[in-house]
Amino acid sequence: MERVTLRIPKQQIEEVEQMVETGEYPNRSEAIRSAVREMLAEQDTGKTRPSEKRKQRNSQRRKDRSWARV
Repeated sequence: MERVTLRIPKQQIEEVEQMVETGEYPNRSEAIRSAVREMLAEQDTGKTRPSEKRKQRNSQRRKDRSWARV
């Protein structure tokens, strides 16, 4: 497994920490891996062009900020 260093806004990390504390995920790394898997799965299910996928994702993000919770 590769190690990746990234910067995440404090509010998002706090939300990830809450998910760990409630037992939804065993640790922050697994929560973030889960979010990446979900993002990749969403990308695989669409048959639209990459630019259209970005537009759809951005539109969905404005409607539902749940992606920021993990």
